[in-house]
Amino acid sequence: MQNVYDFKVKKPNGEELSLKEYEGKPLIIVNTASKCGLTPQFKGLQELYEKYSDKDLEILGFPCDQFNNQEYDNIEKTTEFCQVNYGVNFPIFAKIDVNGSKADPLFTYLKEQKRGLLSKRIKWNFTKFLVDRNGQVVERYGPTIEPSKIEADLTKLL
Repeated sequence: MQNVYDFKVKKPNGEELSLKEYEGKPLIIVNTASKCGLTPQFKGLQELYEKYSDKDLEILGFPCDQFNNQEYDNIEKTTEFCQVNYGVNFPIFAKIDVNGSKADPLFTYLKEQKRGLLSKRIKWNFTKFLVDRNGQVVERYGPTIEPSKIEADLTKLL
């Protein structure tokens, strides 16, 4: 794979979507969870989306239940929770694994492109990857990095 646009992901209804749909747009790709102490980061992500979507920013949320089972089993509950509690209107995709033998290929690629502090492994919910308009991963942010702290790096890509 040459860049993130080469991947396909699943929408909540199970349909495949090619990330080529986002070609030429900067992306923030994040693994999310609805019942996590970091869940309020949805608010900051939504604020970035509202502020920069007119400059082509897309935020792609991927629910993950690998960290203390902090995601609903039902994807409809997940998307409803995000919309009702945080006004999320950026895309939320089907629930995935980000680590292990069943890790989603997109996240395997992201981790290969930008390692974490000590390893490639994603350590918790709300690990964020910043992708430029060419589909190249330019930065990885740990779970405790608030979305507002990404803004300076993001604006360089807009």
